[in-house]
Amino acid sequence: MPKLKTNKSAAKRFKVTKTGKLKKRSAKRGHILGKMTRKAKRKLRQSSYVSAADAKKIRRLLPYG
Repeated sequence: MPKLKTNKSAAKRFKVTKTGKLKKRSAKRGHILGKMTRKAKRKLRQSSYVSAADAKKIRRLLPYG
């Protein structure tokens, strides 16, 4: 059976933890941050986990993750 290709854009955005969960960076962190409150930006620093509904799709993009 041939090797599967990893989707490189997904590999840059998601990391698989030791327990198998998918970790992601918060959205809305790229630009136009001047109008955002300090509190909102501070909350976006934290990374979070991908929901179970989306995890199935992302796992298909990361076959060796």
